[in-house]
Amino acid sequence: MPELSKGGNIVVGSGALVAELHAVGGTVDLSALLVAADGKVRSDDDLVFYNQPTAESGAVRHLAADADGPERVEMNPAALPADVDRVVLVGSCDPDDASRTFREVKDVTVRASRLGAEPVHFRPPALTDGERAVLLMELYRRGETWKLRAIGQGYADGLAGLATDFGIEVAEEPEGPEAPEEPAWPAAAETPARPTPPPAAPPMNLRKPPLGRISLDKGGQVSMSLDKADRELVVTATLEWDGGSDERRRRGADLDLYALFVPASKALRGEQPPGTLVTPKKRSRPAADADTAKKGKGGDVVYYKRLGSLKNRPFIHLDGDARVPGRETLRIVRPAEQGYVLLCAYSAVSNGFGSFRSFGAKVVVTDGRGSTVTVPLFENTKTRYWVAIALVDFTESDGATIHHVEAYSGRMTERRPVLHADGTVEMNAGPVEFKRR
Repeated sequence: MPELSKGGNIVVGSGALVAELHAVGGTVDLSALLVAADGKVRSDDDLVFYNQPTAESGAVRHLAADADGPERVEMNPAALPADVDRVVLVGSCDPDDASRTFREVKDVTVRASRLGAEPVHFRPPALTDGERAVLLMELYRRGETWKLRAIGQGYADGLAGLATDFGIEVAEEPEGPEAPEEPAWPAAAETPARPTPPPAAPPMNLRKPPLGRISLDKGGQVSMSLDKADRELVVTATLEWDGGSDERRRRGADLDLYALFVPASKALRGEQPPGTLVTPKKRSRPAADADTAKKGKGGDVVYYKRLGSLKNRPFIHLDGDARVPGRETLRIVRPAEQGYVLLCAYSAVSNGFGSFRSFGAKVVVTDGRGSTVTVPLFENTKTRYWVAIALVDFTESDGATIHHVEAYSGRMTERRPVLHADGTVEMNAGPVEFKRR
């Protein structure tokens, strides 16, 4: 499996090429620039990203992360016009949050693959000086041949600054209401009217659109943009399950949704990314959350015995206890007050009989504004009382990141999971509370 070092290159031919982006510890967006021989784009149409997913009739296409794979860019060199000298792949932090840098991203890998050949990997060097964008790779012409080169050059100004350097006009965020224009002085009757110039193309908008409907891969994550000042915003998290069989439905197939939470005032940033599964030996706990892992302690939680509230803290509310297959729904308001929310399911069926996956269990998170994220289960782990399914990280200033966790309790162990103040998850460490029917 070839792996390029910074500055290295390899011949790839003119066949179709797919570049996938992988990152750990933070959300990174993938985009592409079609660049001419002068080092500039020919027009704003040459930026391919989440708001403009194709260029040159599909010769370069951006594909969002989905069930088929992570975020990726598909390139067909043979279909590119002669005035496109190269296609530059760019990784960038969220443009809506200037505080996010590559310092928080532990590992970035771009994987380029083509039919009938081994994939090519490139891992850029660590970016620790406040970089918010990085030139990853470029697909470039050399005569009749196409090559792939590893770059690894960081940009402090993010995607907007990088795009501007390549000749893209980027829209600036409005600072306030614009002053009304002064009325034009009427021209004299004998002055001939000047021809009206054609309207200029609007600047490129880098603000992220809604996610639409997506489903996370095992271990995957996705960022959902939220206006945290919007008091009307409601994030809904639903545990759905169908029981899996008629026999189980007759027995009740009772699953329960638990939301373990850390409010924003107590949330910490630790050495390990939020959603990481930890054990007592691998983790030195801050004093602030050491008690939550002691016997009988479980931290803050909303569940069927403690439904929570939307009008008062924790601003999280469960709609009730469904004892038959269907759904249990949790509503979360005031996202600025939230830190981390861990969504778990408990099985009250015959000592944890069967796997959660066989019951059809999954979590669905939506903002009601066009973004819906399904977090499925992939493992058939049986005879377990608990599964931690998803972590919602509200500590991002512009939204929330949803992590696929899928961690199971030990066999025949009823101790609840524990959510620590830094967003890490510890199984088999919370209190025992058996649900009686």
